[in-house]
Amino acid sequence: MIDIIYARLSDQHFMTALLAAVAAAATILTLVMPLLETDTLGKRMKQVSSERERIRAREREKLAKGSSKPNLRPEAKPFMSRVVEGFNASKWLGTEGAKLKLAMAGYRGQGAEVTFLFFRLVAPVGFFVFALFYVFVVWDPDIAFAFKGGICLAAAYAGIKAPEIFLSNATGKRQKSIRSAFPDTLDLLLICVESGMSLEHAGRKVASEIGVQSVPMAEEMTLTMAEMSYLPDRRVAFENFAKRTGLELVRSLSTVLIQSEKYGTPLGAALRVLSQEGRDSRMMEAEKKAASLPPKLTVPMILFFLPVLFVIIGTPAAIQIMNATK
Repeated sequence: MIDIIYARLSDQHFMTALLAAVAAAATILTLVMPLLETDTLGKRMKQVSSERERIRAREREKLAKGSSKPNLRPEAKPFMSRVVEGFNASKWLGTEGAKLKLAMAGYRGQGAEVTFLFFRLVAPVGFFVFALFYVFVVWDPDIAFAFKGGICLAAAYAGIKAPEIFLSNATGKRQKSIRSAFPDTLDLLLICVESGMSLEHAGRKVASEIGVQSVPMAEEMTLTMAEMSYLPDRRVAFENFAKRTGLELVRSLSTVLIQSEKYGTPLGAALRVLSQEGRDSRMMEAEKKAASLPPKLTVPMILFFLPVLFVIIGTPAAIQIMNATK
């Protein structure tokens, strides 16, 4: 049995066919999954709206049981904490930039940092060991040793970059959602402020309303309003809001709020201008994507559409020529 598996894995034609089958299955799954997805937004919004009550109930239960250390943030797995503390990974792998990236991706607390450090420590070793096993045990033994070593080093480098790539993708999705909901957020905030609400009350109201469109935006607004309530300087809450999102539009909003807080400048006119700028930016982004579509379609058309078109047009003519020469 082992010999059969080894022979299959060593067969280049079998591996090529297997990878092609996996790629075809992934393509079909990618096309079919959006059609099968259910509307989970309602469920997520119910969870967001009831999160405060669940936290209160959980903390009241802990206090009733005599717990003196309520925990409002999820913690990392115990074995992850032991590995990170054993190798002292927080000293030579943890950086302020990594903490900021975690916050921008929506992962907060000590548990998220420990998990990130664990995977940053384990992923290069895991990738290297897997590549080492496959290259020296399964693959063709006649290949040069230097080439195999280069593949193993490349796998280890991919393991180093894998957690960062994951955070980058999560940050991009989160920023896209915030950028899309930003103009509507400013419109709602403008309506609430001009109706006479305080900034804290307006922010909480906007956070509860904008969650239908963007859950990350609602989370950031709620966290900012909470920081405004307990931080000694409200300016720090606005600056943290800009740092957690990493968007220029949000940074402009933070600057406007800081100036309004410090100098007493009118907030309504500035919010109206920022809202229009956000809509213009969103329209320019859509126009940019539309303009880049024809060059992106050129290569697929050359590789996939034109050969099929030539076959459809040329096959009848070739058949007629072959019949005429007989």
